[in-house]
Amino acid sequence: MKNPLPFLARRLGTRPWLLRLAKVIIWADKRLHRWFDGRVTLVGIAGLPSLRLTTLGRKSGLPRSTNLLYFPHEDGFVLVGSNWGRPRDPGWTFNLREHAEATVAIRGKEIPVTAQPVKGEDYDRMWQRLLDFWPGYEMERLAAGRELPIFLLTRR
Repeated sequence: MKNPLPFLARRLGTRPWLLRLAKVIIWADKRLHRWFDGRVTLVGIAGLPSLRLTTLGRKSGLPRSTNLLYFPHEDGFVLVGSNWGRPRDPGWTFNLREHAEATVAIRGKEIPVTAQPVKGEDYDRMWQRLLDFWPGYEMERLAAGRELPIFLLTRR
């Protein structure tokens, strides 16, 4: 039997009320990550691919980490700066624009990566693939009132 959780998560991800739960979801996800050494996340429980991105703070130079849904692409990872539909890009996007080298951790395994913003026609093609993967991105784009930045992370 196929796992119904990814289908359910994708359906819930298109509901506007989900955006209001962002703080609770982020809080719970951080706790799960800490308690299970990165092997368990809310996104992972839902059967979707998740990673922990660690960047260097553009101002502080200190490591900054956040758990994110990712889209597997070839041998890399695609991230969307949706910030739960908020009007401002999330902090990690500013950090990646300043320092393209970062680390992702998947189930506790660290992988060094280099980030590249996706632009132009590549953006349009990737956006369509992302909407097939996570339809809620369109709701978040509309709520944010901005184009959501997309980054392709490739292994170093």
